[in-house]
Amino acid sequence: MRAAGAAMAAVAFLGLGACTSGPSLETRAAITASPGDSHELTIGSAGFTESELLAQMYAALLDHAGYRTHVVTVGNRELYEPALEVGQIDVVPEYAATFADWLNAKNKGSKAAPVASPDIETTMAALRRLAGPRGLTVLPAGRAVDQNAFAVSADYARKHHLKTLSDLGRAKLPVRLAAGDECVQRPFCAPGLKKRYGINITTIDPKGVGTTPAKQAVQNGQDQMVLTTSTDATLDRFGLVLLTDDKKLQNADYVLPVVNRARAGGAGPAAALNRLHKVLTTADLAYLNEQVDSWRRLPADVARNYLKSKGLLPRS
Repeated sequence: MRAAGAAMAAVAFLGLGACTSGPSLETRAAITASPGDSHELTIGSAGFTESELLAQMYAALLDHAGYRTHVVTVGNRELYEPALEVGQIDVVPEYAATFADWLNAKNKGSKAAPVASPDIETTMAALRRLAGPRGLTVLPAGRAVDQNAFAVSADYARKHHLKTLSDLGRAKLPVRLAAGDECVQRPFCAPGLKKRYGINITTIDPKGVGTTPAKQAVQNGQDQMVLTTSTDATLDRFGLVLLTDDKKLQNADYVLPVVNRARAGGAGPAAALNRLHKVLTTADLAYLNEQVDSWRRLPADVARNYLKSKGLLPRS
């Protein structure tokens, strides 16, 4: 039953994706105001490990609270966000700063000035202001954050006495950075590292964000630093360590649920989901990602085991 529902939902989402701006405000208001069975909820996942884990945890908590749920995987925000607006998806895990800037660009165009900031309260205020008119409710952020992070080899850090990105800037070392090719222009990547920290980025080695080849390039000394994420659990395997973003270049990408207000915006779903975000930490997310990516465990199993370990689900 779940597989069939997921397949049909995915087809419908693809139809929505043809118009990335979503339905008109008038149509959207009519759809989100329509009554629905709020006890049957669809949880959306963006299709990468962390999103799948969060979606499975949301589903398990909502199931335990008495809702009937199923999880669908929708490849990108351009597809799942319009589906969320019209109630084809009811709940998605999101990232505060990224989602705020994405909604702002959707309203004003790709060149719109960012509204997110390193301050979570400022970011949340902007996000709620943008989400509300689209029929979306943004639930509180917890302690877990997943944002851009920069790592060097442990040997390189020891040799040059590096613990923070400021230390690297003061060292005036030439740095080849393994990252995505878009890092050349992104304000939170090479331009920000140069402007905020004075880091001498000589070359962007386009090996992707946190990929194995990118980490290997730093491990073997071909590059000096790699762009990854704060929940990357594989750094030890490559002998890498994160440098602290002590001047807060990165914005507040805290993990949080976003729900369709008409179908899942009540007190029940919020109470169930907030139980997770009161305990989930960045380190927890990294460990959960590692279990799926390195140990090849199923996201649903990893999610349920974590919830049981935190007393959020019964152990039996």
